[in-house]
Amino acid sequence: MAAVTAAMVKELREMTGAGMMDCKKALSATEGDMDKAVEFLREKGLASATKKAGRIAAEGIVDTLVSEDGKKAVVVEVNSETDFVAKNEKFQTYVKEVAEQALNTSAADMDAFLAEKWFEDESKTVQEELASQIAIIGENMKIRRFEKLEEANGFVASYIHAGGKIGVLVDVESDVVNDEIHEMAKNVAMQIAALSPKFTNRSEVDADYIEHEKSILLAQIQNDPKEASKPEKVIQGMIQGRINKELKEICLLDQTYVKAEDGKQSVQAYVDAVAKANNAKIVVKKFVRFETGEGLEKKNENFADEVAKQMGN
Repeated sequence: MAAVTAAMVKELREMTGAGMMDCKKALSATEGDMDKAVEFLREKGLASATKKAGRIAAEGIVDTLVSEDGKKAVVVEVNSETDFVAKNEKFQTYVKEVAEQALNTSAADMDAFLAEKWFEDESKTVQEELASQIAIIGENMKIRRFEKLEEANGFVASYIHAGGKIGVLVDVESDVVNDEIHEMAKNVAMQIAALSPKFTNRSEVDADYIEHEKSILLAQIQNDPKEASKPEKVIQGMIQGRINKELKEICLLDQTYVKAEDGKQSVQAYVDAVAKANNAKIVVKKFVRFETGEGLEKKNENFADEVAKQMGN
């Protein structure tokens, strides 16, 4: 059995918001398995459905680029070692060039992308240009990912938040394209940046995901003697009600529109209202949301210790 350390308890607490003793108990019960410990806490009703973002890791920026006709767009993430370099003009210019390369690439994955010719100098590959930029800027960098969206019957909208912290693309199918509909798309993109939905609509939600959530909710009810004694039909109704509430949080079009004056209008209702006002047929088909460093671990070094170490050397 793996020893449960204070660091593990702290990490689980940051991920779930559960109490320290509950986190320690969960880790002990699951032999230190972090994912199982999260499930353990959820079954006891002590953690939320989604993990908190926790420590977002690497530095760098996200950028987007939309074609002149608005029919296709790309979002890219390029990482650096420090925030200082991420704010550097040379680095930011390079990221814009990477976005231009990615907008027109035929590469299906990052390896193919890095191997293709650099658009500004075909004597180099994308990988070789990256190496050149590392030499110029003086810090290790990585083109981490890119994703493109194309829409023949409408347009793709983009939004950058906090100077490149978050980048969003939204695929909008519409038989009318005007300033009001572009403004609607930008507002939806801002919603995505702020509330980070997982899906566009309920049809995208995997049946296995729903069943897994139901099993967690059932375990929560069974752990509460007062709720567990209720009739099966009532329990199933409670579970479905909680599932519907969760779907309203994770599905973009079900979410409450953040700019709604009454605080109740859904994103879908907002899109429908704009469509009606412009005599248009509008479908928000898909979105992409990149947040700089999500899912990466960053070295957490004490700067004073690092300086002392270097002086000692």
